[in-house]
Amino acid sequence: MFLVLLSAFIGVFTSFELTIQRRRRSATRRSRLRRELLRNFSNNIVSPTIYCHLNAAVPILRMYFEDGADLRPKLRLSRQSIQSLIAAVKPECDHGWEKDVEVLVFLYWLAHAASYRVVSLTFDIPKSTVHDIVHRMSKTVIGILRQLIAFPSADDLEAVGAGFAQLAGSPAFRVVAGAIDGCHIRIKPPASDVQCYFNRKLFNSVQLQAITDHQGKFLDIFVGYPGSVHDARVLKNSPVYTGRLFPPAGKCILGDGGYPCLSAPICLMTPYREPVQNAVQARYNRKHSRARNIVERAFGMLKTRWRSIFFKALEVSPAFCARCHSMLYGAPQPLS
Repeated sequence: MFLVLLSAFIGVFTSFELTIQRRRRSATRRSRLRRELLRNFSNNIVSPTIYCHLNAAVPILRMYFEDGADLRPKLRLSRQSIQSLIAAVKPECDHGWEKDVEVLVFLYWLAHAASYRVVSLTFDIPKSTVHDIVHRMSKTVIGILRQLIAFPSADDLEAVGAGFAQLAGSPAFRVVAGAIDGCHIRIKPPASDVQCYFNRKLFNSVQLQAITDHQGKFLDIFVGYPGSVHDARVLKNSPVYTGRLFPPAGKCILGDGGYPCLSAPICLMTPYREPVQNAVQARYNRKHSRARNIVERAFGMLKTRWRSIFFKALEVSPAFCARCHSMLYGAPQPLS
């Protein structure tokens, strides 16, 4: 009996000694790590204001920072365009991710219509960080959007009119200030409102309404309505129509047969309904189509550049589009 108690006591004592030794080793390691960290900070090896570090082995970052390779296959924009975008959105900031990296993450997400998980694996950063970057960059880009997409000045309208007259092959179209049309952007709809987003082309989408000039440059965009809504209704709920923003008096815009022919509150010219009644109407429709097709070519160029966005369903909430729209059109101003 005594031997049993003695062996039990020895076992407990040995276990206690081993526990104390493990705790001492752990405390020693923690103390060594603290000393190394303090030494690094004192030698300015690690800046205390920068807590995000890049993985230099990531191929796309190495391509951007070191190789100087063409970025268009990966990001759909040239290096010069990316640098211009970075310069436009770069704020004064001394912590967090570099704006270069945030722009690269945002462009990669757009170019591939990829999930946050895929972008996270590509850049070797957390998925939650990708989500924050995408939403933050979206707000930043929308904040500067009106600097790039804007109505032409009174002086520029003459050149725009001359361009449309050349496209149509008729001087009568010198009064044209733009062409309007709609485009569908595929999305995965919310379960509660699937039918609202199911359009006449038999897929789910949100609508993008755009006005372009004679060169295909975007003058105005309006996005967010579900795909099932008719083009005419989208127009009548857009700020261009409700605020009478464009075109100015004496000018008109061109639209296809899906829009109503209007003289007020904005001037909108549409083609005659088929079948036409005479040769004059047929000639007008041909020239109208030649001038108006510039907006369809602009959409074609947009879809060619960003194929993943337009031919693959985006996994974003429709409310995200609505927030973007409200920030963009918070205080529309009429064209003087």
